[in-house]
Amino acid sequence: MAIVNEIKCARCDRKYSGVRSRCPYCGARRIGRGKYSEDSENAKGKMLISVIIMAVFTVAAGVLLFTTDVDAVDPATIESPDLDSIEDGIISLPPVEVPSPSPQPEPSPVAPPAVLSVEIWVAPRSHRTEDFTLDRVGQSIDLTAIVDPVSLQESVDIDWLYVAVREDEDENDPVFEFAPVPGGIKVLALRSGGAKLRVTAGDKTAETWVRVK
Repeated sequence: MAIVNEIKCARCDRKYSGVRSRCPYCGARRIGRGKYSEDSENAKGKMLISVIIMAVFTVAAGVLLFTTDVDAVDPATIESPDLDSIEDGIISLPPVEVPSPSPQPEPSPVAPPAVLSVEIWVAPRSHRTEDFTLDRVGQSIDLTAIVDPVSLQESVDIDWLYVAVREDEDENDPVFEFAPVPGGIKVLALRSGGAKLRVTAGDKTAETWVRVK
């Protein structure tokens, strides 16, 4: 009978002398009496391994806790979603209020330009006249109204009016007649005498005497 018992390696199942602390074949450390040890000795070995593992995890957790910058995260800035707003896994965010644009003042209507003056000229703008004489009955002359500013010449309404001013003139027997022509009117002498012709452009007027010898 051997003085030193042989033990069986718990890893490789090979037998070796009980005086060794490690298996000569695989290098595994002997635990108690090896694979043939009693259950109490195996339980102690397992407990020792468990304690070592727990210690490693405890140290790792402590290192992780102390290396984390807790102050970097402000709990007040973390907003939890409103549970009432969660429906079917969809979080309904509150509506974003868009400021309404401030009312803009309506632009004031621009007043149309006004007529500054109107003058009667002999067409085609040869000279201005306030009194002209026709030499004989049947003679005619073309007159035109010049508006200031000139930009209103084509847009403003121009009206011509026969005015009998002499007491001895019969309104029913005119001295002359006039007819519209491009750019003005044509004045035709009907009989001897004199009368006044008036032109209106906007709120401005001009007058000229018409005499027939």
